[in-house]
Amino acid sequence: MPITLPTTTVDALPFAAACFSILYGLFALFAPGTFLRMAKLQPIGERRVGLSEIRGSLAGFPLGVGLATLFFFDQPFTQMTLGTGWLFVAFGRLVSILSDDASTFGNWLWLLVNLIVAGACLAPVFGLVPA
Repeated sequence: MPITLPTTTVDALPFAAACFSILYGLFALFAPGTFLRMAKLQPIGERRVGLSEIRGSLAGFPLGVGLATLFFFDQPFTQMTLGTGWLFVAFGRLVSILSDDASTFGNWLWLLVNLIVAGACLAPVFGLVPA
């Protein structure tokens, strides 16, 4: 199977979103403590089981789906999978902002980033990007 790179904007958007997802996942996988501190969170007490959740859920999913999208960036199904995942991350963040008294600049900024990454995957699928 030949590895191809995107040549059009339609292909470049999901490819870039996949690259972002992979970098996000790698950062959460290999630097979970820093990841938590950046989110203004920390493991409780001596037990560091929370790092497993960061490495598993917050790193594994975007890393795995990002890799699949990177290799199959021109496939609408993988674009929809990654885009929908980031769209629901944005939705969860918005729910938190509105109901958990979490309206901070950082949360609004991350909401915008989540929506941009989701849009980069979903816009080509729905024909919102000119070929």
